[in-house]
Amino acid sequence: MHFWDFHTHQSGQPYSLYQADNPATSGVGACSVGIHPWSVGLDWEDEFKRIQDQSSQHERVLAIGEAGVDRLKGPEIQLQKDAFYAQASAAAELGIPLILHCVKSHDLLLEYLKSAKNPPCIIWHGWNQKPELATQLLPFPLFFSFGKHILHPGSNASKWLATCPLDRVFFETDDSGLEIGLIYQRASLLLQIPVASLAAQVIANWNAISKRKIS
Repeated sequence: MHFWDFHTHQSGQPYSLYQADNPATSGVGACSVGIHPWSVGLDWEDEFKRIQDQSSQHERVLAIGEAGVDRLKGPEIQLQKDAFYAQASAAAELGIPLILHCVKSHDLLLEYLKSAKNPPCIIWHGWNQKPELATQLLPFPLFFSFGKHILHPGSNASKWLATCPLDRVFFETDDSGLEIGLIYQRASLLLQIPVASLAAQVIANWNAISKRKIS
């Protein structure tokens, strides 16, 4: 049994989706590539072309991202939105998910989801928002990746995991330095589901939404 980590900044970990600068880098296996909202510059379209080329040429690119909108940090919101929309379109064309970074911008995400004709499946990484917001997102192809926050009893992440549809669930370590197994073990206790069943569930969840499969 192994535990997939669906978003990590730790390189060299097996069964993990590493946030890579370049998927061709030696030693990098499954990964995601994208323009983080903090890094969107005036020349973002040049960087986006590189992301398109990398994600098309390398099957190990399993997702686009992190991408999204952050009202607390980064350039002007319109630039962030333009880069996010472009990356979402690229993910939809490839049939792979988009890893979402969204801070104080859920209204802009809903605006996108309501207007997009063909949105990709979007995985909101590091979910720790109120369950009320999560329920607003359920009509859309929006999924939730839980990490370190579920280790804290009473957190918004713990509350939503307890009621979230199981086919919308993923797990991650992000930049925490934690072992992914610890996250699964905590989720297993919260959900009262055997950890092996949980590991199998999230693999099935991924394969249901992506053309690039895992096992």
